[in-house]
Amino acid sequence: MRNDPPIADVLHNAVQGSDSAWRELHGRYSPLLLWVCRGYGVTGADADDVAGNVWLSLVTNVATIRAPEALSSWLRTTAQRECIRVLRHRRRQIPQEVEAGDRTEPASDESLLVRERRDVVRAALDRMPERDRELLSLLFSDPPTPYARISSTLGMPIGAIGPTRQRCLARLRRVPSITALHLRSA
Repeated sequence: MRNDPPIADVLHNAVQGSDSAWRELHGRYSPLLLWVCRGYGVTGADADDVAGNVWLSLVTNVATIRAPEALSSWLRTTAQRECIRVLRHRRRQIPQEVEAGDRTEPASDESLLVRERRDVVRAALDRMPERDRELLSLLFSDPPTPYARISSTLGMPIGAIGPTRQRCLARLRRVPSITALHLRSA
């Protein structure tokens, strides 16, 4: 197990201009930035651009961060915003070989946000335990699966389905990407 220095010390040293502190921050949080990018479907050079912009933003704002323990949330939120910016920019680009009459209108911001939310929820569900995924899949299928069938499929008493569903949804709401979606829409 690594014996990492406390983030408050690392951040303080970064503010002072320590190269080793910046390397430590980069080593600790680069996987988080890549994880956010993957969650948004941003890969390759676009993911590198997102990460570079996030690090640039941190360099610019490092002295203003008052709660070092919230740095990962700050980085995640900044990366999410950068991913959305990249995706919007990508949607606005029109391939050069498309004839003028063949152009289609880019998706509206609302449809982009709907797709983003759907993708974030799917990614969050993929990280949940299989039993939670099965239960939520059965409950939210179209049409909804009757409780009697859920009970027999999962070997769960009918009276336990509702409380178990609530616990599953509570766990889902605690997934950082879902929490971030909720904060942005509030």
